[in-house]
Amino acid sequence: MNEPGFLHDLLILFGLGVTVVLLFHRAKVPPIVGFLITGVLCGPYGFGLISDPHEVESIAEIGVVLLLFTVGIEFSLKQLARIRNFLLVGGGLQVLITIGTVYAIERLAGEGTKVALFLGMLVALSSTAIVLRLLADRGELDGPAGQAVLGVLIFQDLCVVPMVLFTPFLTGSGASEGGAASDAIAVVVKALLFIGGAVVAARWVVPRLLHYVVATRRREVFLLAIILLCLGTAWASARVGLSLALGAFIAGLVISESEYSHQALGEILPLREVFNSLFFISIGMLFDVRTVVHAPVTVFGAILVVIVVKTVITTGASIALGQSLRIAILAGLALAQIGEFSFVLSKVGLSSGLLDAAHYQLFLAVAVGTMTLTPVLLAIAPRIAAGLEGIAPARFASGRAAPLALHTGEPLADHVVVVGYGVNGRNLARVLGRVGIPFIVIELNPQVVRTERERGRSIIYGDATRPEVLEHAGVRTARVVVIAISDAAGTRGAVDVARRLNPHVHLIVRSRYVHEMDPLFTLGTDEVIPEEFETSIEIFSRVLHRYLVPRDEIERQIREIRRSGYEMFRTISAAHGPALGLQRFLTGLAFEVYRVEEGSPVDGREVAESGVRDASGASILAIHRADGTMVFNPAPETPIETEDLCLVLGTHEQISAASRLFRASGQNPTNA
Repeated sequence: MNEPGFLHDLLILFGLGVTVVLLFHRAKVPPIVGFLITGVLCGPYGFGLISDPHEVESIAEIGVVLLLFTVGIEFSLKQLARIRNFLLVGGGLQVLITIGTVYAIERLAGEGTKVALFLGMLVALSSTAIVLRLLADRGELDGPAGQAVLGVLIFQDLCVVPMVLFTPFLTGSGASEGGAASDAIAVVVKALLFIGGAVVAARWVVPRLLHYVVATRRREVFLLAIILLCLGTAWASARVGLSLALGAFIAGLVISESEYSHQALGEILPLREVFNSLFFISIGMLFDVRTVVHAPVTVFGAILVVIVVKTVITTGASIALGQSLRIAILAGLALAQIGEFSFVLSKVGLSSGLLDAAHYQLFLAVAVGTMTLTPVLLAIAPRIAAGLEGIAPARFASGRAAPLALHTGEPLADHVVVVGYGVNGRNLARVLGRVGIPFIVIELNPQVVRTERERGRSIIYGDATRPEVLEHAGVRTARVVVIAISDAAGTRGAVDVARRLNPHVHLIVRSRYVHEMDPLFTLGTDEVIPEEFETSIEIFSRVLHRYLVPRDEIERQIREIRRSGYEMFRTISAAHGPALGLQRFLTGLAFEVYRVEEGSPVDGREVAESGVRDASGASILAIHRADGTMVFNPAPETPIETEDLCLVLGTHEQISAASRLFRASGQNPTNA
């Protein structure tokens, strides 16, 4: 049987792509640059390893569609409304001034009006994928500079679709001015009608369709439905004379307004990354390295001009909004490159005849060069900002406005993430709500999600094995994650993802069987509650009750079984824990918090005379006052007051003996 030629090409592309990206990763260069270099090496201007580059280009178009689709999903209409001021003003100033500046430079260089305007549009866009990834890796995405950058990037990405629609009308080929104007009006009318249909679909059609799909509880059906919606909308957009990009973006917006948006994003991202890599590789295959060899001064001069122009304009726009000089410079250098959507736009310009081969090759060289320099610019940005702050006027250095926040309302923090809304999840949510502890529930049953949302419950639809879903639930700022689902493989997957996203979160997992505990501890679970073991405790306690065994004896037996049982389970998996040495010292110890009831034996007494230590052997480690103050390691003369919360340390037996001293019906320690 003959070897499929295209499969051979894919093996070369992915094999060389992985190698190049790994090498670039060690040099801290973004993967996108690695894919571009892979295309250069494989393409007809490199080693000519690919037999038919056009086949790669055809499949790479799916990457563009998926890229715009996910951009649409991540841009909810509510989010855009919340950040409209900074997005429109900051982003609008950056895009318009950049287009105008590049237009003026190109006109002075002798370019025609239409080409100069189009080149301005290409330079105005920055790389969302590269910048956000670098800022996230540096932990600066949530900072003031990261917020400013994100606002501008959102505006730039929103400009892509109208730029793609506008580009063909710059050529005016084959039509008079009146004909071009009528064609433009026709396109605008079609776009408005298409958007109107999408709004209707988002309101009435798509939610019902997705509800029926997710009701099957089959992930593959859900994924196929999302792909069908994405590609189908893009195809319909192209059929009515619009662009694939517009259809894909609108499809993403439609999904973003549904309760399944985060699950859809998690399912589609792996596909997007695969096809996007092919897209950037296909761009690199079109790049002729001889452009740099024949005109190095032109290429490097253009790279320098682009970086300087974009940095100055973005910095100026940020200062105009009242941001400090440091934030403005960081934002300016972060956005000084040409972005991935410029490649999409350049192909439209190439097919429309706006760009000739020489312009296109120069654009590719400048784009790849500015992308490659982005990590370097971000690394030196703080030093440049610090140097300029020392010589700039005080009013520019400090700024006149507080950094604008991109999100309103109180974000989730120090909360509990509950995965699964079965019996365990419901009971936990009910108790957390009663005591005032913030929480959010992740559930895969769409009917349950819809019903509980109508009741005001904080619940989202999604698969907790997807990082995007856990991110949306705020796992990075959560104190506790409780996983109570029946799927053993899904439980392990959720534990693994949660531990990677937040190494410090406390993970509590419900398992069905004892033999499932060891893999869960290996993955980093802090506590595992096996139903099999807990059921056995409930059974023997009821048997003892039928034989009229005293309740205190039953509780003593329960404590002993739990202590020995869980200690044994922990010993089995202790080799996997990071705190093995500390665990040896804590074995058998327990913590409990007791509220001081009015009239209890310890109420109104000092710690030394309360009798807690003498009567039970336990120790009071901390006291939380009713007014919110904390007393750590209280001195012997520290008073204990009504409604205080006392943290008590001891063995299980000591904790049990101390509990009665905090109740109003407890025995007075002086009479013990």
